Amino acid sequence: MRPKRLAGPRPAPVDALVYPRFSGIATFMRLPHVTSAQTLDIALIGIPYDGGATYRSGPRFGPRNVRAQSCMIRPWNPVLNVDPFSKWRVADYGDLSINPLSLDDTFKRITSQLNDVLAAGARSLCVGGDHSILLPILRSIHKEFGPVALIQFDAHNDTWGGYFGSPHSHGTPVRRAVEEGLLIEGSVFQLGLRGQVYSKDDFEFGRKHKFNVITAEEFHRGGMEPSQKALKRLRGRPVYFTLDIDVVDPAFAPGTGTPQVGGLSSFQILELVRALKGQNLVGADLVEVSPPYDNGEITSLLAANLLFEMLCVF
Repeated sequence: MRPKRLAGPRPAPVDALVYPRFSGIATFMRLPHVTSAQTLDIALIGIPYDGGATYRSGPRFGPRNVRAQSCMIRPWNPVLNVDPFSKWRVADYGDLSINPLSLDDTFKRITSQLNDVLAAGARSLCVGGDHSILLPILRSIHKEFGPVALIQFDAHNDTWGGYFGSPHSHGTPVRRAVEEGLLIEGSVFQLGLRGQVYSKDDFEFGRKHKFNVITAEEFHRGGMEPSQKALKRLRGRPVYFTLDIDVVDPAFAPGTGTPQVGGLSSFQILELVRALKGQNLVGADLVEVSPPYDNGEITSLLAANLLFEMLCVF
């Protein structure tokens, strides 16, 4: 069930809320920094953690750079015909407290802090951080909403068994979420998978649990229609949406930890996010922006615009 809006005054006029006088401290979309989730419908939250990255580190700086690039976001979306800042009470909740030296402790911290946000009646829209943060987020989502459907736009299926003896990394969260019963069986939709894998059995876990998968190659050949049909089948269920920026081709988003060629264009990913309108979103995240590998900050710029589009489809 879609969470009810909180009682209370609606947002202040655009000039006061969306574009306050610049304070020298960057916030998502120049929104106010509000630390009380009870006053919010949607909390924009940074999770600056990349201890689950297995190749190129750097996503811990993702929230900072996405905030900076979101400063030119304007309130009206002419494609979706919505001003999300008038529809919802939205603010930058700040960054969650993490432990850069401990993955296990960080997971506990993320879940605990998000529990407080969700219990207050707000929904979370998080910016990572590497994709390992999806698991503790889903643990909190499960506590509030029970099992949910998952929509995942990603170059990788994130169902590997582990790396270097650790059961957790940015390549394992979907597998662990299934194993922990956090997701509705048969309600995982993955789009954009591509590139080399370790063996022909790497997709067996998804087949076993009835994942609906559209690879990047299938999307390029079939266009939007198969994706729209897959999304339609999830209507009415509580849905969590996760977007790994590496679903986009490195020509458009080079600043990520494990880039794969043959991905989506910036226009295609915008179209796909907009296609989520009408879903019963209980939360969402955007992860794996790695500023040290960005060129001209184009990855952070794309991520900032995608964050706005994600906000518009709540």
